[in-house]
Amino acid sequence: MRLLLQLSALMLCALSIVGCRAIPGKPAPASEARRPDQVLDFTTLYKENCSACHGDHGRMGAAISLANPVYLSFAGAANLERITANGVPGTMMPPFLRKSGGMLTEQQIEILTQGMLRLWSKPAGLSPIPYSKALQGDPAKGGLAFVAACSQCHGVDATGSPGSKSPTGSIVDPSYLALISDQGLRSIIVAGQPDQGMPDSDQVGAHPMTDQNVTNIVAWLAAHRTATPGQPYQQHP
Repeated sequence: MRLLLQLSALMLCALSIVGCRAIPGKPAPASEARRPDQVLDFTTLYKENCSACHGDHGRMGAAISLANPVYLSFAGAANLERITANGVPGTMMPPFLRKSGGMLTEQQIEILTQGMLRLWSKPAGLSPIPYSKALQGDPAKGGLAFVAACSQCHGVDATGSPGSKSPTGSIVDPSYLALISDQGLRSIIVAGQPDQGMPDSDQVGAHPMTDQNVTNIVAWLAAHRTATPGQPYQQHP
């Protein structure tokens, strides 16, 4: 009888210990929510911070495609990290680094940048055209370069070609130009938009475009900007 009581007490102790580890309603460790700064995988960081503008897989978003090897080569790791961290003033691209007003840590910014390069870049030489403008643009020459390289798809005056096999809209519309920076125009011209059928600067025309050609075309497009886009007057009557 004494042995039976001892065994019963031992079983109760064992059950109480196991029960404490499996309290009804207690969340399992894997189901507990992580703090925002503990998210360190690229897929989650990209989905939560980048996919709304750049597309679920870096394509077909409202902003420039990131899953474009030419763009990644053109921009380079340093520029990608800087833009992600600090944003682009005057555009819809916000800063994501905490000390710049965002929600991400420096480690998370690096994970995003390196993830893009790891998944979407290809081993190839760097773009011969620098990311930032180094030359002075000439709008007059840019108009001629545009006709030679871009008019087949965008029309001679850049107002689009709605009746063509690959219809495009106006890229000199004041509202569009108000939403995109000169650097944004430069990036699209150099890297193209492969998911929308736009070739990069090496595939346009009979010869690859030069840095000066790209700079001149951007200057010509930028010359179409207006001070009050979308309004018929500069000042209220």
